[in-house]
Amino acid sequence: MSVVVSDTSPLHYLILCGAESILPRLFRQVVIPPTVFRELQQPNTPPLVRQWATTLPAWVAIQSPKVMNLTLDVDAGELEAICLAQEIHADAVLMDDRAGRNAALQCGLAVVGTVGLLEQAAARDLIELPPTLERLRQTNARLDPELIRTALARDQARQQKR
Repeated sequence: MSVVVSDTSPLHYLILCGAESILPRLFRQVVIPPTVFRELQQPNTPPLVRQWATTLPAWVAIQSPKVMNLTLDVDAGELEAICLAQEIHADAVLMDDRAGRNAALQCGLAVVGTVGLLEQAAARDLIELPPTLERLRQTNARLDPELIRTALARDQARQQKR
């Protein structure tokens, strides 16, 4: 994959667990819509995330969608991310929210969540998955225990094949 559009939560949680550096190693560019950029800078956003957003890395671009599909029942950031991903023919949209993921899939987009990104990074030896997931658990991320268990099992199976 080379260009992806991100919603707020994957960036937020990758930054909080210290794994945002995987993004430029997995993708050529991460594009975010203006609403996502604003959400990363809200006063109630953790300082680490706000600080990251004040000086975006060169591999992040902000772009507005030209057309909004207002029939999608998702929040503003997800709506912009989905519409933008469709417009620029992004390889995937990075999104965690279930309703947003379902809407993106219905629009024909590939969807990758935070845990999926961490798994991809671990498969490429960019991170060690167990400690990174443990740091993610320390945040306020809503994580499905079954999703974490199966991710760790797949990671362990990969490690054993080496």
